[in-house]
Amino acid sequence: METYDRIRVLWPDHLGLARGKYLPIRYADKGAYHCMALFALGYDREMTPAPGTRMLEGLPDLHASFDLEQVRAGWEPNTGVAVADISFRGEPVEMSSRHALRRAVAAWEELGYRPKVGIELEAYILQPDGAGGWSPWETPGGYVYGTGTAVDPIGLLDEIMREAADADLPIESINSEYDIPQFELTLHYDDALKACDEAFLFKVLAREVAARHGLMLTFLGKPLGDRGGSGLHVNVSFEDVNGHNALNDETAEDGLSKLAHQAIGGMIAHHRGMTALLAPTVNAYKRLRPGQLSGYWNNWGYDHRGTTVRISPERGPGLRLEHRMADGAANLHLAAATVLQAARLGVEGDLTPPPAETQDCLESTDATEHCPDSLRLALDALEADTELIEALGPGLVEHFVVIKRAEWERFASAVTDWELSEYLPFH
Repeated sequence: METYDRIRVLWPDHLGLARGKYLPIRYADKGAYHCMALFALGYDREMTPAPGTRMLEGLPDLHASFDLEQVRAGWEPNTGVAVADISFRGEPVEMSSRHALRRAVAAWEELGYRPKVGIELEAYILQPDGAGGWSPWETPGGYVYGTGTAVDPIGLLDEIMREAADADLPIESINSEYDIPQFELTLHYDDALKACDEAFLFKVLAREVAARHGLMLTFLGKPLGDRGGSGLHVNVSFEDVNGHNALNDETAEDGLSKLAHQAIGGMIAHHRGMTALLAPTVNAYKRLRPGQLSGYWNNWGYDHRGTTVRISPERGPGLRLEHRMADGAANLHLAAATVLQAARLGVEGDLTPPPAETQDCLESTDATEHCPDSLRLALDALEADTELIEALGPGLVEHFVVIKRAEWERFASAVTDWELSEYLPFH
């Protein structure tokens, strides 16, 4: 391990936020303690006594621990970074998304496969609007799949790439996206837990680099009403005992193995139940709409961006299943765990997916079922999917639903600017 003055210990909470502490290096081996009632918090900092939070039991501490050998270079001077496991009195915290991902990995390993994950992120860059809010970053001359000063006039993305390289966070590519100023940031695939840890750290790094310049880099699903949404695409593949990609079958007409079709079948079967976990905010459902290439329809297709499960055009080692429903406000570890568990349930249930999508998904679709249209309905669908709940962990899901129902109620009772603009002049 390199020499650092301090260690920044981080771990993902139920909202996907990076909780943690700075520890002087001389105390780092002890880990860190945090109040368990962090899991009772919503975005508004109000506390809900959800199951597992122990909010009404004295607000005891959980323990965040990490291996000193796994400390990596950070993006702050003389500061190493570690992603911690969290436990309570020696047992994993049941609401921990990182623990949920470990469970998903272990379940696949029991079947004889090693799950691999690759994360694609989309994000907008915003600038202060002078009135206390945020507006789109001005990038004159920006265009789709652009690079250089036309889309990045101050070299912000260059700086993010350099910082990520120094922190050994493996970026595969960065480019501007369809809408301006939106960017796609793709990380290299790896073992599931490692890939999600790195994507989790990368999100923190990227936002903090943007903040140095007075800008906000946001992964929110639909931050701008007049532009497209931002997705979090979870790419998965499975390595067999011989190190080969188990999704691949050179003898099959489409190049996909039986395991691949079963995994697709599982994602299709649990489409509605997965939605709340992958789209966990009220805002997410402004993105999940027909014709938005966002994972709305319960379908799959060969190299088809209008489907929820897109089969990559590569065959052999590069073949992967790309799940396109989630957005960047989702908890990364929980999103990956959800996709992996749904796929596994398809394998264990020997499920067969419907025929691949043949329509354009812009004006017409073969699919007739779609995801729920609001967070409230998505939570209903999750509670109805008992098989997925058991796979992810009943304690985690019960806690998630209580916290998110409270979030929905806050939204439902809020008076919006739109309502006042629409109705106030007339009533």
